[in-house]
Amino acid sequence: MDHDIKSEKPTSPSTTDHIPPSSTGILPLTNPSTTTSATTHKKLTLIPLIFLIYFEVAGGPYGEEPAVQAAGPLFAIIGFLVFPFIWSIPEALVTAELSTTFPGNGGFVIWAYKAFGPFCGSLMGTWKFLTGVINIAAFPILCIDYMEKLFPIFSSGLPRTLAILFSTLFLSFVNYTGLNIVGIAAITLGVISLLPFILMSLIAIPQIQPHRWLSLGQKGVKKDWNLFFNTLFWNLNFWDTVSTMAGEVENPKKTFPAALFSAVILTCLAYIIPLMAVTGAVSVDQSEWESGFMAVAAEMISGKWLKIWVEIGAVLSAIGLFEAQLSSCSYQLLGMADLGFLPKFFGVRSKWFGTPWVGILLSTAITIAVSPMDFTDIVASANFIYSLGMLLEFASFIWLRRKFPALKRPYKVPLGVPGLVVMCLVPSAFLIVIMVIATKIVYLVSGLMTVGAIFWYFLMNYCKSKKWFAFANGDEIEGEEEVSAS
Repeated sequence: MDHDIKSEKPTSPSTTDHIPPSSTGILPLTNPSTTTSATTHKKLTLIPLIFLIYFEVAGGPYGEEPAVQAAGPLFAIIGFLVFPFIWSIPEALVTAELSTTFPGNGGFVIWAYKAFGPFCGSLMGTWKFLTGVINIAAFPILCIDYMEKLFPIFSSGLPRTLAILFSTLFLSFVNYTGLNIVGIAAITLGVISLLPFILMSLIAIPQIQPHRWLSLGQKGVKKDWNLFFNTLFWNLNFWDTVSTMAGEVENPKKTFPAALFSAVILTCLAYIIPLMAVTGAVSVDQSEWESGFMAVAAEMISGKWLKIWVEIGAVLSAIGLFEAQLSSCSYQLLGMADLGFLPKFFGVRSKWFGTPWVGILLSTAITIAVSPMDFTDIVASANFIYSLGMLLEFASFIWLRRKFPALKRPYKVPLGVPGLVVMCLVPSAFLIVIMVIATKIVYLVSGLMTVGAIFWYFLMNYCKSKKWFAFANGDEIEGEEEVSAS
């Protein structure tokens, strides 16, 4: 990749690049990897990247059912039609521009670092990493939850605990075997898990009664807007997580925008088509629209064989989600090591597969550690700190446009700074609403996580000063801080 791109001088003094801009006006965009330069490995191409993004975000229409339970069919359909325009597309556009401008591992960590300096970069990295590993821990549990319907032995006790443990270890090993393998697996899992919904939607066509789409829900059932908006948010976010693997993508300046655009279309269709098919063909009590109802609806529409296939698809979807998000977390740690936020050993790659095995090992260990915990408040706290990270990400996006207006951007959102502010205001307002309606325990847990993130930044700086570990580019970062202080 090109590390030097001609640009104008920034509109404010630069404090965030590894090497201060020279008098020639050349701005280094990405840091040459201190851990990967000698490694050769296959790069991700377009189709595997599309399905990896798909599994970062969705993995299928599993989990959209509570939107109907919360607000009725009409609002659920409107939500999944409109929310992509006010959330998914802006987040995908930000990811496309910044991933192609700074095509290195680390993604959003690099963006915050380039915009606001090392403290914000480190804080962003910790927030997003915590969100990622907490989410990863939910997917083996989801796999076992579906498997217990076919094999009741996994419902509780030692068999369930061992099943979650060994499934986590096995899926982590698959991730270790290479990102290209994970990409091929994502294509396979995506096609197989989507097929039953395609069949169900086709079979449901003669049974659809369009007037059911206009239902506002059952009379006397109070609308749960908190559940409704959280369901939309949960099912349509995380578009930026794939950015942490930008350095592993073949020709990222062209591949990333095409993959994001295709993944947005695939994800939206995968949600809205089955939702309209089932709400139009099936009439049940609104309270039955819980997570997993799609499998019940499949049996009502076509028979038990389709229900079993949907349940198998749910297991495969959870596997795809696990692999995609574990890849993002592990490559994020590699990128943070390259930037000097973590010791160099976090960026060590496997000699056989080229994967960041230290990042995979650490992410897996944390995943196993939190898997026995009650996820209700933990996941809500993860959503809270994810929202904090997204607010910082939108701010970084706008500030980088202002700071480096003439920087070469292979893909550029066709708006000026005022237009970008407007584009980011709506999703930012939604994030603030999500945070305002959080519970006290979520505020407490999220606050403790943030305090821990701040402590981690200063701990790493202390380790650098004492030279306890080897860090990449530590002298250059410290030099920039000195320039900034002067």
